[in-house]
Amino acid sequence: MKVVNLKQAILQAWKERWSDYQWAINMKKFFPKGATWDILNLAEALLEQAMIGPSPNPLILSYLKYAISSQMVSYSSVLTAISKFDDFSRELCVQALLDIMDMFCDRLSCHGKAEECIGLCRALLSALHWLLRCTAASAERLREGLEAGSPATGEKQLAMCLQRLEKTLSSTKNRALLHIAKLEEASSWTAIEHSLLKLGEILANLSNPQLRSQAEQCGTLIRSIPTMLSVHSEQLHKTGFPTVHAVVLLEGTMNLTGETQPLVEQLMMVKRMQHIPTPLFVLEIWKACFVGLIESPEGTEELKWTAFTFLKIPQVLVKLKKYSHGDKDFTEDVNCAFEFLLKLTPLLDKADQRYNCDCTDFLLQECGKQGLLSEASVNNLVAKRAADRKHVPQLKSSENANIQPNPGLILRAEPTVTNILKTMDADHSKSPEGLLGVLGHMLSGKSLDLLLAAAAATGKLKSFARKFINLNEFTTHGSGESTKAASVRALLFDISFLMLCHVAQTYGSEVILSESSAGAEVPFFETWMQTCMPEEGKILNPDHPCFRPDSTKVESLVALLNNSSEMKLVQMKWHEACLSISAAILEILNAWENGVLAFESIQKITDNIKGKVCSLAVCAVAWLVAHVRMLGLDEREKSLQMIRQLAGPLYSENTLQFYNERVVIMSSILEHMCADVLQQTATQIKFPSTGVDTMPYWNLLPPKRPIKEVLTDIFAKVLEKGWVDSRSIHIFDTLLHMGGVYWFCNNLIKELLKETRKEHTLRAVELLYSIFCLDMQQVTLVLLGHILPGLLTDSSKWHSLMDPPGTALAKLAVWCALSSYSSHKGQASSRQKKRHREDIEDYISLFPLDDMQPSKLMRLLSSNEEDANILSSPTDRSMSSSLSASQLHTVNMRDPLNRVLANLFLLISSILGSRTAGPHTQFVQWFMEECVDCLEQGSRGSILQFMPFTTVSELVKVSAMSSPKVVLAITDLSLPLGRQVAAKAIAAL
Repeated sequence: MKVVNLKQAILQAWKERWSDYQWAINMKKFFPKGATWDILNLAEALLEQAMIGPSPNPLILSYLKYAISSQMVSYSSVLTAISKFDDFSRELCVQALLDIMDMFCDRLSCHGKAEECIGLCRALLSALHWLLRCTAASAERLREGLEAGSPATGEKQLAMCLQRLEKTLSSTKNRALLHIAKLEEASSWTAIEHSLLKLGEILANLSNPQLRSQAEQCGTLIRSIPTMLSVHSEQLHKTGFPTVHAVVLLEGTMNLTGETQPLVEQLMMVKRMQHIPTPLFVLEIWKACFVGLIESPEGTEELKWTAFTFLKIPQVLVKLKKYSHGDKDFTEDVNCAFEFLLKLTPLLDKADQRYNCDCTDFLLQECGKQGLLSEASVNNLVAKRAADRKHVPQLKSSENANIQPNPGLILRAEPTVTNILKTMDADHSKSPEGLLGVLGHMLSGKSLDLLLAAAAATGKLKSFARKFINLNEFTTHGSGESTKAASVRALLFDISFLMLCHVAQTYGSEVILSESSAGAEVPFFETWMQTCMPEEGKILNPDHPCFRPDSTKVESLVALLNNSSEMKLVQMKWHEACLSISAAILEILNAWENGVLAFESIQKITDNIKGKVCSLAVCAVAWLVAHVRMLGLDEREKSLQMIRQLAGPLYSENTLQFYNERVVIMSSILEHMCADVLQQTATQIKFPSTGVDTMPYWNLLPPKRPIKEVLTDIFAKVLEKGWVDSRSIHIFDTLLHMGGVYWFCNNLIKELLKETRKEHTLRAVELLYSIFCLDMQQVTLVLLGHILPGLLTDSSKWHSLMDPPGTALAKLAVWCALSSYSSHKGQASSRQKKRHREDIEDYISLFPLDDMQPSKLMRLLSSNEEDANILSSPTDRSMSSSLSASQLHTVNMRDPLNRVLANLFLLISSILGSRTAGPHTQFVQWFMEECVDCLEQGSRGSILQFMPFTTVSELVKVSAMSSPKVVLAITDLSLPLGRQVAAKAIAAL
């Protein structure tokens, strides 16, 4: 008999009462190979016939069950067929469908093509929607039954529906498939949310508590599906977090002028990667601030730390508040952090003793002003600390009584900065004397350093410097002026010049430089600073054209210095004098060397140079420093003697206003300029002392010791202590400068791999990450591009990757990769710009990637056939085996970091696909686990977008990684291809 269609075949089987296996055999005879049962819609046809009457047809249902058990039909086709049934009044039919679902709803799988796996996700979503509608209908009937007085029937069906819902949703695999389906079909998910709301309303009046709690549980599970990746447990077994501590110390010691946003992002990154609870996170920031306050060297550093703690960190917390989920929660967390901080009495007492005030009180008031604490919390905490302080033995010495506490001074200096900026905006020509008065006041005592620290901590230092550059530019020319006006102009030039030099040396020359606009004239001070001012790591050529100006100007300056009893002021072009002084000094030195001038004449000349304006002396010494470097040992004497002459102040009645104050700043500037040369020539020059070490972090390395020993020693000390102090940070920074990034990173990684105790390796990772923050971008390129590939590809080094150091290195590598990747779109901080940047070409030649890939890729994706070579067996390592989400997002592969990441993931992929396993395979697993652990939901824009899609199917073969959540975390679900890869991997688990 020739059967025309499926429906006839099913009816014939029913009429002749075939058994299920007989039916299956005959069906295969009727329908030749070629078309699959799913294409013929067998499941739908069977259900349609089975559900014709008021109760289901048991025989046809048995055929369907047999088809499911023998895998004639796919789970997705059965779920789709069930979800089309919508006559919920036929109880027996609904119960039969629920029974069929019961057969497989907690063990769904699919081993077909990627489209079929996505089909399963969609079918499961439809089935979930059907179950919710069915549950709502049963609940509605139960409510009506209760009103009519016959509850039993409805209750049984509702219990069945809820049981199937719970069984389906309790499987993580199913929730993962639904997560993918939600991204595929947003509209269907909206329908599910509506059904859930409707069901909630109906069940609210239900009297049976067991059914109601079961329904609530199902609702919670459904609502958790969209966010199933963002749930991370926080670390509650630790109280100290050295990474946060070190990041804050590093920023406070080396980058006060940096913007707050990059610091906020870096701190948030550490908080996320280490899963730190907010109160302990804020506490660690405060602890680092107090340690910084206590251990910072006297003088400028101390003021910088005060400004950082009391002005900048509250601003950082204000920004961190925006990242938290609720304002109220964050203020509670800050309050909680302060409660913990108050228990650290010795720390607070030591800070109070040093600064002669209640530091916590100042901090609490500032946090209250910024809205980080409620008024009640501030008062409560202030009272607690005040009660604590009663028991502290106070230093009642007379000298201490007169010290004005720095925190109070810094907080008062902040509004003063704003006022000075306004004053500087006025027209300088109208009241130069008034302006001179303001500047003179700024020079007294430690006012200048206070104001600069307050400006640096509040991000106003750049505009502060700009105003002084404009003032300096204004004073370079004077025409038709009186003697008094000339002396005011000379003073304004001198003070602005000295202040700018001081700012450049204290906070880095980047603060001074303006964003150069094409065609705009560069101000004199910027030109001088870039070409003539000695800085750390900058070697100047004393014969450079910038030191060789117009010879007639030089001759007139030499004559002026040599012949007159003092410097003339009227109509003096100070910027020209500053640029000519170097050549003039060369002439004078030559005359002295050749016996034309006696030492007395030299004294007179140097007195003239430093007698009126100190900036001339600064310019002269700047050139002499460059000159001395080029001389032989026996030729230096006279040049060094001239520096000595220029460094001491002039004891004369005939100096201009504020001379002593200007000399103090000049001495500090000259000391910085000469430090390197004096060390190299083993010379000592006595600079007028201010009683404070002006260069506390200079020359920290012990002499005559190999730098590798110094590095291992200092790291061992830091590891033993458990936290990095600011002195160690400076030593690490110097070593990084000296040895270079590869040497620095490689030797520290060797130290990490020597550790054998788990708690030591974890602490080492936290500390190394914070040390690497000195130049995270470059260290990451070296670590991921050179050191890791070297360890993973050389079998003689695999033993060093065993647990625990291997796990620790994987963690460190992921932390560095994530930090660099999230921040490399931003700008490098000022302290990192000074260092040599590796050329992009180096990384392109080191890591050749096929730049043709995107075009091949587009051809591959636009072809209509199944993406077989992407999703087929991973042993086929063709071009497509390197296809990754980053290429679909068209990430710039000329960027060195992107290149290094893409190559690292290619290496990982090949290790997973290779036939030899070992510690390197285990390392790859730890690396991927750490990636999953640190990631936020959805990996778009994260480092995992560089992982080839084929790696996913390889990874799930590793037992520790074969979980649905891991697959969701490592694939880019924003891409259709990413969703296909994830669905295929999860459906096969």
